[in-house]
Amino acid sequence: MKLTLKILILGISLMMFNACDKDDDSTPKPPSTSTNKILPLGASRVEGARPEFESYRYELWKDLKENNWTFDFIGTQSDNSSYPSFNNENFDIDHEGRGGWTSGDILQGLNDWLSQTGSPDFVLFSSPGGNDILNEQDYNQTISNVNAIIEALQSNNPNVTIIIEQPAQGHSDFMTTEFTNAFNQIRQDVLTIATNQTTTSSKVIAVDMFTGFNNSHLADEVHYNEAGAKFIATRYYNVLINVLE
Repeated sequence: MKLTLKILILGISLMMFNACDKDDDSTPKPPSTSTNKILPLGASRVEGARPEFESYRYELWKDLKENNWTFDFIGTQSDNSSYPSFNNENFDIDHEGRGGWTSGDILQGLNDWLSQTGSPDFVLFSSPGGNDILNEQDYNQTISNVNAIIEALQSNNPNVTIIIEQPAQGHSDFMTTEFTNAFNQIRQDVLTIATNQTTTSSKVIAVDMFTGFNNSHLADEVHYNEAGAKFIATRYYNVLINVLE
């Protein structure tokens, strides 16, 4: 089973959260002055790679626009895929999703990114520790990194609201017992992290992305198709409408 898991990890890690390399060639963007600055943070489930697989960002953007919310997606990364306009507006392509990046990578880069984008009001923290699990990294270090990411965000903005995923699983054909156990563990730990890291001015909110999520939501072993992107976007939207200004 250990060998099987290693083969699984090798195969999926080349596909999951690895839509791009770790080179940041983005052009610096001026800090946003919008109300409700939203930072989508994570790996390739945030980044997307149309037409191969989807990010939830476009569907969430449409949900927010349709209901007349004022907001701005921020991030040093730009999504250059083609998206239809909606209500005569063009998709907001800014994000902070990088395929293949682990919690340690995100932690290392975060302060620099925030210095470029300005402070977010809301952070959508996608699939925390996903690549760490796939790469068989030390789990305790992963949890330490996730906590440190949250603390860095709160240091940058003591009033930030962080919505952190209990991540959706991959395709059932690839969910070995070990892989399933790892996902179950981090889902439980996310609940603890959210409780412990919430302060009087900064909410950390866990959002269940796995209940009801199934193979029909996937474009491949782990990435969202359009239905999956809509599923995840709806879960985020249902939290955001209770906290947006």
